[in-house]
Amino acid sequence: MEQATQKKVMISGIQPSGDLHLGNYLGPLRHWPAMIEEFDCYFFLADLHTITVRQDPAMLRRRTLEQLASYIACGLDPEKCVLFVQSHVPAHSQLAWVLDCYTMFGELSRMTQFKDKSAKHADNINAGLFTYPALMAADILLYQPDFVPVGEDQKQHVEICRDIANRFNNIYGEVFKVPEPYIAKVGARIMSLNAPESKMSKSMPEGCVFLMEKPEDIMRKFKRAVTDSDTERCVRYAPAEKPGVSNLIQIYAAATGKSYEEVEREFDGQGYGKFKPAVGEAIVETLRPIREEAQRLLTDKTYLESVYRAGAEKADYVANKTLRKVYKKVGFVAR
Repeated sequence: MEQATQKKVMISGIQPSGDLHLGNYLGPLRHWPAMIEEFDCYFFLADLHTITVRQDPAMLRRRTLEQLASYIACGLDPEKCVLFVQSHVPAHSQLAWVLDCYTMFGELSRMTQFKDKSAKHADNINAGLFTYPALMAADILLYQPDFVPVGEDQKQHVEICRDIANRFNNIYGEVFKVPEPYIAKVGARIMSLNAPESKMSKSMPEGCVFLMEKPEDIMRKFKRAVTDSDTERCVRYAPAEKPGVSNLIQIYAAATGKSYEEVEREFDGQGYGKFKPAVGEAIVETLRPIREEAQRLLTDKTYLESVYRAGAEKADYVANKTLRKVYKKVGFVAR
């Protein structure tokens, strides 16, 4: 018997170009397990996107498996969603080439991430770096999703994806579902521990807490976290005046489920010396079960292989239905 209501489809991916960190977890990742109950979800490890920047091959393989294990440890049940490696589904690259031919040079040259990455990697401004929004559009459109979860820095990619889909549909009819951006439940926007004016990032490892990091290293980073040079030295949420302390309050609140006001009351009169280690301990305990489960999964390579193989098969089936339709529309002879 058919289901009375069919779930809406959602797709999202993260590059395995660096280890997952606290900002990834307290931002989008923690909310993904709830999304798999509400939507048909496809989560992929975007390894094709990583090579626009030079990667160490052994490190990329390690990080891809580690990221898969971390996803599962964070609550993404492979029985309830599709987990796969992007490069295992050839349709991503195949559709990307077709979409390259329906994406305008001017559109690509306006992409802010191209400008940012070109500035950071001036010795390697390659064609993939320029055209990767077409690959990102292929990643999305292959699965005919209703929604794509986006953060502030990804809105431009969903916009260009919608533009490409509409352009193609205007020529050939309704081939692609035009996805809507999905603003997920507000995850915490976690800032760097040693530079609270910048987002937490793997490019600044001393201010970044990684999901697989040892508890003693996490504690060291929190004890050294930048607070503020004010004279009152009280634990008070005021992002403009006290960005360092406010960031720590946000992290502690996200880890414990307490409100900012409750955190302020808890540490009233105690100063930063007591507060910083307490935040560190809360994060150690939040991440401990994830790290331990991910480490256990990494010792079971057979299981991880079965997950990404099954995921690739499911993704391949759906992606190829879209690709066949596209190939027919543009006039390629059927194989």
